[in-house]
Amino acid sequence: MKTSDEERLERWRLVLGQPAQESLGVSLGETEKRMDRTLEALYDSERKAGLGASSPQVARWLGDIREYFPAPVVRVMQGDAMARLGLTEMLLQPEMLEAVEPDVQLVATLLSLRKVIPQKTKETARRVVRKVVDELERRLRAPTERAVRGALSRASRTRRPRAAEIDWDRTLRANLGNYLPERKSVVVDKLVGHGRKRSSLRDVVLCIDQSGSMAASVVYSSIFGAVLASLRAVSTKMVLFDTAVVDLSEQLSDPVDLLFGTQLGGGTDIDQALGYCQQIITRPAQTILVLVTDLYEGGNAQRMLQRAAALVQSGVTVVCLLALSDQGTPSHDPHHAAHFAALGIPTFACTPDLFPELMAAALQRNDLRAWASRQELQVARPE
Repeated sequence: MKTSDEERLERWRLVLGQPAQESLGVSLGETEKRMDRTLEALYDSERKAGLGASSPQVARWLGDIREYFPAPVVRVMQGDAMARLGLTEMLLQPEMLEAVEPDVQLVATLLSLRKVIPQKTKETARRVVRKVVDELERRLRAPTERAVRGALSRASRTRRPRAAEIDWDRTLRANLGNYLPERKSVVVDKLVGHGRKRSSLRDVVLCIDQSGSMAASVVYSSIFGAVLASLRAVSTKMVLFDTAVVDLSEQLSDPVDLLFGTQLGGGTDIDQALGYCQQIITRPAQTILVLVTDLYEGGNAQRMLQRAAALVQSGVTVVCLLALSDQGTPSHDPHHAAHFAALGIPTFACTPDLFPELMAAALQRNDLRAWASRQELQVARPE
């Protein structure tokens, strides 16, 4: 049984590598030696052969790190391998993909490579993307549905409903204080209604920057778009853009199809994207436009700001997310962010776990800047 000091020294030996063996005075067991070899292959690759060019050898290495390290560490090591050892090119082989631990960053990499992936690898790549998407959807669907349905229910309730709009369950509960025991009945002096029934109570437009730096945001946005599209009370559109604009609303039923319809990389024309959104918005006062971009505009910056102002003035609830990912606030154009803030557009980065709450607040027309501040998110301020 190892003591805590021995375990601590062993961990330091794994971190520092073979040169620290003598000074730490610790010997590794067989399992730890195998762990050390997997670390050495990646982080001592400048001095040694590294993973080498052999696909089977790389596949074994990927299997080893999944055996010896927890999933979060595996994802970090896979990312380092892509950056340091050219693992990205090796992902074009199906046996490699089978060995990799799927995550959002891997999906983003595969989507950026999809045009050069060999035919024999395409089905494997699609299975990897499907696995990640299904896992994320299982985690994110329930909180999104609860938040959106609850927000719409509260937003649409009325105290002067028509006969067909009366919510009898809530009406009876609201009048229980008027119960007459001798008559065994409740006197109703206030009605609670569902609000006017329509095919959709709100319109949501997700306008997503698909330049390379926004890859993780595209993945999460596609999943949220699919979840929102499944709710009858919300009409959802998905617009992606770089220097061109593509409307993928018809593909929201399957986020994987939607993702393979993206084109990660290229320039950015936010002005053109907002212009397209202006054309498809038919009920401004009932519309929430979520613009996901780092605000580095390659098109007409002045006209971009004019279009954003026009959308706000028309009654559209506009929110700009600098990222929709777990990576924190990314590099972004602070000047344009300050201009958006001056227009009254809340501008901040948001994690996927907070997005359902954000949508609920937007649907109820709450102060989104105040909401973001309560979540301790860094909100852009006017200059």
